Amino acid sequence: MPSTRDIRRRIRSVKSTAQITKAMQMVASSKMRKAQEAAQTGRPYARLMVKVLGEVTRHAGEFTHPLMEKRPVAKRAVIIVSTDKGLCGALNGNLLREAARYDRQTTAFVVAGRKAAQFVARTRRQLAAEFTYRDTPSLAEARAISRFVRDLFLKKEVDAVEVVFTRFISTLNQKPESFTFLPIGEIKGLQTDSSGRGAEDDLAKGATEFLFEPNADSVLGALLPHYLSLVLFQVLLEAKASEHSARMVAMKNATDNANQLVRELTLEYNKLRQANITKELLEISTAAMALE
Repeated sequence: MPSTRDIRRRIRSVKSTAQITKAMQMVASSKMRKAQEAAQTGRPYARLMVKVLGEVTRHAGEFTHPLMEKRPVAKRAVIIVSTDKGLCGALNGNLLREAARYDRQTTAFVVAGRKAAQFVARTRRQLAAEFTYRDTPSLAEARAISRFVRDLFLKKEVDAVEVVFTRFISTLNQKPESFTFLPIGEIKGLQTDSSGRGAEDDLAKGATEFLFEPNADSVLGALLPHYLSLVLFQVLLEAKASEHSARMVAMKNATDNANQLVRELTLEYNKLRQANITKELLEISTAAMALE
């Protein structure tokens, strides 16, 4: 049985841990609000971009582009967007479980985030490139990843590119998802609200006619790379919002558990202390009675 000194020492240790997790919870909460606002603010533009581009490509006639070329998939690339740090619950575990379903022999991985890079190294998979992104992702960071995988696809080093990321739904709910990035087929958007509705649900079905100047190849050839960069930028925003939300919830749970443990240890300490006092009183009484 532990002594009162051991219990006091453990109470101090747990209280110190609770202070740390409380501080981390407050930091994550502050970052979470900014990340969620950034992800939700970017969704209307992403939805409109997908809507316009989907309508334009539908009326572009026989337009073709190397990024739209479909070919048999002998080798694929997978972009994994993970976190740099842990302490965010099951977020990375769920994401990497989704990534683990790809065949390691025919898949090259492009990672954004240290946790994904560690996963690829630990499971001995092929790492094509590793990128980093900040707490406030920028379009330049998304454009660098997009340019790298576009080059892989255009050089025919891979025949398809997919993205695995965590979609932000709410503070308590983040869902790992994957979608085809290349080749570009029918223009579809990410699911951008909690109902799971994507931008493709808003695409116009009507009779809008488009006149391309100088020609469809020039216009759409410039739009498609921007579209890919925009999709990856929104993915980074969703991943960062998911990360801070999951970390805030995990740290709150850790703080609550530490406080509950302190209460239980304090109760155990008081019981043991009372038992020791009672034992000493009995010893004194017994000694007094023996002297009489």
